[in-house]
Amino acid sequence: MLSSIAGFLHFFAAVNRRAVRDIAALPPAADGWAPATGEGEKSWSINKLIGHMAGSRLYFASAYRGEGWISPRPPDISRRDLWVLALDESARRFHELLKDTPDEWLHRKIQMIDSDGALSGWRILMMMTEHDIHHRSQIDTYAGLNGWDVPQIFDRSAETIGARQAGERTKHGLSGPGNPL
Repeated sequence: MLSSIAGFLHFFAAVNRRAVRDIAALPPAADGWAPATGEGEKSWSINKLIGHMAGSRLYFASAYRGEGWISPRPPDISRRDLWVLALDESARRFHELLKDTPDEWLHRKIQMIDSDGALSGWRILMMMTEHDIHHRSQIDTYAGLNGWDVPQIFDRSAETIGARQAGERTKHGLSGPGNPL
């Protein structure tokens, strides 16, 4: 659970840095790329997904602030050179909108847009974060399918960690190969 808005904003800044890192790594061929089939979000171009990420952050901020589940106009993401700017601007605006909100708001209930239910403020903020990561992962999957480089999330690959397992098991007195990553 979140205990302070400052702590959450610090966490979200890291989420945004990873989104920016992955988006910036996309090659020029990614500009305008969309799946060959699908409907709705399953057919959106990478451009549209990035605009959706940027806009959705402010949608969740509006709900968190008690201003309704209001979607802002999507940013201009019509060209690859605008993608990082859109993500960074939405992160800056999100931070600005939330930085002075009281920590107590993390625990107050927020009415959902599509049901009679309500969720705590911290859950709304985590929904936004999970939404952001979901679409970053979607874009990373598209990159992988196209053979474009995808940055490692923490600068470590599963293969690198797997190669260190025998040494770790020995260091900690465990025998056998264990479960490979």
